[in-house]
Amino acid sequence: MRSVVLDTETTGMPVTDGHRIIEIGCVELMGRRLTGRHFHVYLQPDREVDEGAIAVHGITNEFLVGKPRFREVADEFFEFIKDAQLIIHNAAFDVGFINNEFALLGQSERADVSDYCSVLDTLLMARERHPGQRNNLDALCKRYGVDNSGRELHGALLDAEILADVYLAMTGGQTSLSLAGNSSDGAGSSGAGQVSEIRRLPADRVRTRVLQASAEELAAHAARLAAIEKSAGGPALWARLETDTQ
Repeated sequence: MRSVVLDTETTGMPVTDGHRIIEIGCVELMGRRLTGRHFHVYLQPDREVDEGAIAVHGITNEFLVGKPRFREVADEFFEFIKDAQLIIHNAAFDVGFINNEFALLGQSERADVSDYCSVLDTLLMARERHPGQRNNLDALCKRYGVDNSGRELHGALLDAEILADVYLAMTGGQTSLSLAGNSSDGAGSSGAGQVSEIRRLPADRVRTRVLQASAEELAAHAARLAAIEKSAGGPALWARLETDTQ
């Protein structure tokens, strides 16, 4: 399955007060692995950014001068997310803003993300798994051992990358395996990334020596299992596993 982990930053909230998206960050997952493809852009919103929002993400009005408007990147963004599973933390917020941006362009066929993407909300998932606990992104990073030391302020691309690691950890996937990779072209405004590949051992490598247990060691093992079973009042787990595999 192709998934896109997505985050946005905005001029403020709510969207019904005329607030706009000023940053979009997406990273792609295929088969639960980061592909290195991503989409990232800052946007000119044609309105002032609220001071409260600047305190959260640090994106100022001056920084956004000269940045593209959403209509200039709408087609590229749509092609990147189309037919994907979107993984978003607090999805209602981001989806509402995305729908609004397409609606403002008069693109009714794109004005409901659920028509061309499925959406998985990691906030709802976290609340189900950890009721009564804090489930913001920082709290989940701490809970699942995801490094977010570089996150002093919110940022759409950085948060999408962190959320990808959190999602894989929450759903039992491996997040830290580093394998050799080849460069491949990314999508969006940020360029190339890395795609991992398996590094295979050479056929002429020195074979690992396998040592068989001696008769004395097998007898000691059996005696130890018997002592465990006597103490537990039932078959030892190791004995049950040996029986199951025979």
